[in-house]
Amino acid sequence: MSIPRVVLAAAALAIVGTPLLAQQFRDRKPIEMTVMFGAGSAADITARQLADGMAKHLGAPVVVVNRTGAGGALGYVHVAQQRPDGYSMVWNSNSISTSYHSGTLSLDFTAFDPVARVAIENPALAVEASAPWKTLKDLMNYAKANPNKVRVGNSGTGSHTHIASMALFSVGGAKVVPVPFGTGQAVVNLLGKRIETVVQLPQAIVPHAKSGQLRVLAVLGRARDPVFPDVPTAKEQGYDVALDMWRGIAVPKGTPKPMIAKLQEAIMKTVESPEFRAAGKNLGFTPAYLPAEAFGKVIAEDDQRLAETMKQMGLKRN
Repeated sequence: MSIPRVVLAAAALAIVGTPLLAQQFRDRKPIEMTVMFGAGSAADITARQLADGMAKHLGAPVVVVNRTGAGGALGYVHVAQQRPDGYSMVWNSNSISTSYHSGTLSLDFTAFDPVARVAIENPALAVEASAPWKTLKDLMNYAKANPNKVRVGNSGTGSHTHIASMALFSVGGAKVVPVPFGTGQAVVNLLGKRIETVVQLPQAIVPHAKSGQLRVLAVLGRARDPVFPDVPTAKEQGYDVALDMWRGIAVPKGTPKPMIAKLQEAIMKTVESPEFRAAGKNLGFTPAYLPAEAFGKVIAEDDQRLAETMKQMGLKRN
């Protein structure tokens, strides 16, 4: 009995499909990386470092496109709607969960396939150099004794820095006033003494800390930040808060695994390069590569933790 041609064709595709997919980036078609924040932001600068390295290893252009708005929701929706062919990526972060649980984004992390974690940025709390508080405990005690007198600058309502800061003062039993700012404005207002403290990602703080204008009192991640090696974490100081900001790459759900593997390999080579590590020291991020499967577990665990934190703060809508 003869075998139908359609069956033979399917068998042939199964045999050669994976190698063909793995070679697909060699056509030099541009690969688009969506960044949800503006040019010059911490997210954008790190993404461009990554894109340059990936392009070199893939042999194809990797183009960064800034799609801003709605706390990252517009960028996530755009990428989720693209063909799952490996040519559309999103520079994702914890914002996929904060945007979803705050109600600004209708889809969650399951709309994407993880490719690799790239870096970690630990939110840090800083005060103006002439402020009277030398330690986090000093500031916390003042805030507890003076309800709603401490204004805490963050990067926007529902942002990671907003959630991290409110979680910290909630654990410390202090009532403070969160003040949302646009990109770069929180530190400017702190230096102008219009607010008492900020919680920001390292890039916004590093140059001012180095110049002596700001004093960093705590890092709000799981471990000390290499950028501020002498600054203890909040947890070391008795406040059980550890909310790292991770960044990585994800693609639309259903992207072929060989394409993901190819992207993952290019990311690994880039993140482990001396150039990328040097950029991390200058810009305030820590290279922290994880492959797709491990990265997926981090995203799921972090989503659950953020959902619980946001619910306690009254910020959870979904």
